[in-house]
Amino acid sequence: MTKNRETPEYRSEQLEKTLRNLHVAVSGIKASVVVNLDGLLVSAYPSTEDEDYHNNPTSSPQVAAMSATLVGLAKRVLSRLEQGEMKRLLMEAEAGQIVVYPAGESLLAVLVENETQLSKVIYAAARACTEIKQILGFEEPAEQPKPTE
Repeated sequence: MTKNRETPEYRSEQLEKTLRNLHVAVSGIKASVVVNLDGLLVSAYPSTEDEDYHNNPTSSPQVAAMSATLVGLAKRVLSRLEQGEMKRLLMEAEAGQIVVYPAGESLLAVLVENETQLSKVIYAAARACTEIKQILGFEEPAEQPKPTE
């Protein structure tokens, strides 16, 4: 069955498309996930259908929970130090980097190779966060269509 242009996309399809576009925009992104603040996996790219945690480590439910825990801790630290709202959380390691962004009442976590230009990741992920917030209803789209009479 093929979709016609009238059929709306489900939120899960929209989120997967947003994550896929993020990977296309920046080479060097290994995986990305959308996680709710309770640590539950909402969407992942590459898809988690195979549940092969060795080939796609972000498909693990534990990664979702850990991302939410880290952001919760970072927000408490920033609040205690009176530094304002968290913009992103960056962790660098020998084998790569992970960048976690708040996206409304959800999070975007991006696993990146070390050689990837971080500025490209930051720009593309910020755009993806805006889309995620709109898809999940945390932010209104920038332009609302005008009603026709």
